[in-house]
Amino acid sequence: MATTTKKDAPFAVIETGGKQYIVSVGDIIEVELLGENEAGAAIEFDTVLMTDDGTSSKIGTPYTGTKVKATYLGMEKGPKITILRYKAKSNRDRKIGHRQKYSQIKIESIA
Repeated sequence: MATTTKKDAPFAVIETGGKQYIVSVGDIIEVELLGENEAGAAIEFDTVLMTDDGTSSKIGTPYTGTKVKATYLGMEKGPKITILRYKAKSNRDRKIGHRQKYSQIKIESIA
């Protein structure tokens, strides 16, 4: 997921897909699917909960009004998980596999 290299680096907290992500410029993160986009498409997040530029912080109620611009890199699949269901003494078992799909984005600017 997102990692920040410096503690003084500007960052923002965005909300998308019912989750919150701490992002800074240059981060590549995987979020819930963002609909039909082509690789290289520009995406703008206006649901910014907090921004910090290293000297001052801005906390929204609920949003700050700033925008985070990102580039859509493509769709990725998460790791495969296996679901096993078993009921004893009734000869019932079931095995299901699942791979969650994510949108991969790169943060370009926080403005």
